[in-house]
Amino acid sequence: MKSPQWMRDPTPETAPLKRARLAPPPSLEGRTVGLFDIGKTRTKEFLDRVEFRLRERNIRTYRCGKPTNAKVATPENLQKIAEEVDVVLIGLSD
Repeated sequence: MKSPQWMRDPTPETAPLKRARLAPPPSLEGRTVGLFDIGKTRTKEFLDRVEFRLRERNIRTYRCGKPTNAKVATPENLQKIAEEVDVVLIGLSD
Protein backbone atom coordinates (compact mmCIF):
# COMPACT_ATOMS: atom_id res chain seq x y z
CA MET A 1 0.00 0.00 0.00
CA LYS A 2 1.42 3.37 -0.98
CA SER A 3 1.73 5.99 1.77
CA PRO A 4 -0.27 9.16 1.25
CA GLN A 5 1.69 12.29 0.41
CA TRP A 6 -0.54 14.46 2.57
CA MET A 7 -1.82 14.00 6.05
CA ARG A 8 -4.87 15.76 7.45
CA ASP A 9 -4.33 17.72 10.64
CA PRO A 10 -6.63 16.00 13.19
CA THR A 11 -7.24 19.13 15.27
CA PRO A 12 -10.86 20.34 15.24
CA GLU A 13 -10.54 23.31 12.95
CA THR A 14 -13.33 24.50 10.67
CA ALA A 15 -11.02 24.17 7.65
CA PRO A 16 -8.50 21.37 8.23
CA LEU A 17 -4.98 22.10 7.10
CA LYS A 18 -3.07 19.84 4.78
CA ARG A 19 0.47 19.19 5.88
CA ALA A 20 3.16 17.38 3.99
CA ARG A 21 3.72 13.91 5.42
CA LEU A 22 7.10 13.56 7.08
CA ALA A 23 9.19 10.57 6.19
CA PRO A 24 9.41 8.09 9.06
CA PRO A 25 12.82 7.81 10.70
CA PRO A 26 14.94 4.91 9.48
CA SER A 27 15.20 3.66 13.07
CA LEU A 28 13.84 4.45 16.54
CA GLU A 29 17.30 4.06 18.04
CA GLY A 30 18.27 7.23 19.90
CA ARG A 31 14.77 8.67 19.52
CA THR A 32 11.97 9.35 21.98
CA VAL A 33 8.60 7.81 21.13
CA GLY A 34 5.53 9.65 22.40
CA LEU A 35 2.72 7.34 23.46
CA PHE A 36 -0.44 9.41 23.11
CA ASP A 37 -3.50 8.22 25.03
CA ILE A 38 -6.72 9.60 23.54
CA GLY A 39 -8.67 8.64 26.66
CA LYS A 40 -10.66 5.70 25.30
CA THR A 41 -11.27 2.46 27.15
CA ARG A 42 -8.29 0.05 27.24
CA THR A 43 -5.95 2.46 25.43
CA LYS A 44 -3.78 2.62 28.55
CA GLU A 45 -3.33 -1.17 28.58
CA PHE A 46 -2.35 -1.15 24.91
CA LEU A 47 0.16 1.65 25.40
CA ASP A 48 1.54 -0.02 28.55
CA ARG A 49 2.40 -3.08 26.46
CA VAL A 50 3.90 -1.01 23.64
CA GLU A 51 5.97 0.93 26.17
CA PHE A 52 7.21 -2.32 27.74
CA ARG A 53 8.33 -3.62 24.33
CA LEU A 54 10.03 -0.35 23.37
CA ARG A 55 11.90 -0.19 26.67
CA GLU A 56 13.09 -3.78 26.13
CA ARG A 57 14.87 -2.32 23.10
CA ASN A 58 16.22 0.67 25.09
CA ILE A 59 13.97 3.12 23.27
CA ARG A 60 12.90 6.12 25.34
CA THR A 61 9.19 6.77 25.75
CA TYR A 62 7.14 9.77 26.80
CA ARG A 63 3.54 9.28 27.94
CA CYS A 64 1.08 11.96 26.96
CA GLY A 65 -2.53 12.35 26.03
CA LYS A 66 -5.94 13.78 26.76
CA PRO A 67 -8.00 13.27 29.93
CA THR A 68 -10.94 11.83 27.95
CA ASN A 69 -11.80 11.07 24.35
CA ALA A 70 -14.49 13.79 24.51
CA LYS A 71 -11.93 16.56 25.03
CA VAL A 72 -9.64 18.09 22.45
CA ALA A 73 -5.89 18.19 23.07
CA THR A 74 -4.93 21.78 23.80
CA PRO A 75 -2.45 23.59 21.56
CA GLU A 76 -0.16 23.90 24.59
CA ASN A 77 -0.29 20.13 25.14
CA LEU A 78 0.46 19.45 21.47
CA GLN A 79 3.35 21.94 21.51
CA LYS A 80 4.88 20.29 24.58
CA ILE A 81 4.63 16.89 22.93
CA ALA A 82 6.27 18.23 19.76
CA GLU A 83 9.15 19.53 21.87
CA GLU A 84 9.62 16.28 23.83
CA VAL A 85 9.37 13.52 21.22
CA ASP A 86 10.62 12.52 17.79
CA VAL A 87 7.68 10.32 16.77
CA VAL A 88 4.21 9.70 18.21
CA LEU A 89 2.09 6.58 18.44
CA ILE A 90 -1.57 7.40 19.01
CA GLY A 91 -3.40 4.68 20.90
CA LEU A 92 -6.84 4.19 19.36
CA SER A 93 -9.18 1.55 20.66
CA ASP A 94 -11.84 1.41 17.95
